[in-house]
This record gives sequence, C-alpha cells and structure tokens, in this order.
Amino acid sequence: MADYSLEQKDGFTVIGLGTELKSDYRDFASLSKEKADFWQAASQDGRLDTLKSIAVNDYIFAVNEAVNNKMMHYAGVMAKESAPVPEEARVIEFPKGEYLVVKGEGKTADELNNHVSGIAFGQVLPEATDFAYVGGPNAIVEMGKRDGLVFGEMWIPVVRK
Repeated sequence: MADYSLEQKDGFTVIGLGTELKSDYRDFASLSKEKADFWQAASQDGRLDTLKSIAVNDYIFAVNEAVNNKMMHYAGVMAKESAPVPEEARVIEFPKGEYLVVKGEGKTADELNNHVSGIAFGQVLPEATDFAYVGGPNAIVEMGKRDGLVFGEMWIPVVRK
C-alpha cells in the first residue's frame, strides 16, 4: 500500500476562486486539462495573486468539492479573518476531524496534484478497510519548493468504518 498517514486536523477555512469541471469524473486526462487551463488563466489574469495577498501562509490550495450537484475546482488560500474576500470567491469550510494525508512532490504543481491524487484515490482509499471518504471538500496543498521540485500534501477528510 502507498505511503500515507491519518492525522487529526482542526477545522479550517479556505477562500477559493473556482470553476465548474464539465468532464466525466472518470476521465482523468480531461479533468487534468480543465484544471490546468483554469490554473493558467487564474495565474495570468491576477486572480491567484489577489488570493495570495490575503493569505496567512504561503500554502496554495487546489480544492475539489461537489456543490449543488456540480463538480467544482478551486484555487484557494487560508485567509486572514479580517481579509477582504473577493466578491466572486467561495468560503470553503473543512471540518475538524481525521484526514487522510498523502505527501508528494513533482516538477510542477500539476505533477504534484496528479501524483498525490492518484495515490489517494487510486490506491489508498480503494484498499482502506478501517476508514472511508464520505464526501466533502478535499484539497491538494502546495507547500513550497525544494531541490527544484514542488512539494505538498493531499488532505481528504475521512471517517472510521
């Protein structure tokens, strides 16, 4: 089984700017392209910089969440409580509780995202016998760079079976 841990986390809030994903949830290649296009646009048009300006740390969150029967993907940050939230942003609440945490790295943020989500959803969760993901937002957290690689973690809220 893949390398992972289960960690207790306090509830936290991410302020995110999002896009609806239109591809079938099983079409990994199309979903990856939609997400990459979204991140490129958010980087180029300044939306990502706006989010970074209200952040409490250097972490960048790629959040996936089902909202009103739509598959949504967000670029987000943990924001200062007094920060002015962009009008088009969504406040995404992550519950206090146990989280599946998969650590990884990649040459790019995209590669990190694909690596940790592939391990989490392709290996760990299908093989897990004592815990399960029952929905809610999940996030890939880009934590920084070292030795020329982007490193981070995937955080998925889970419950004990």
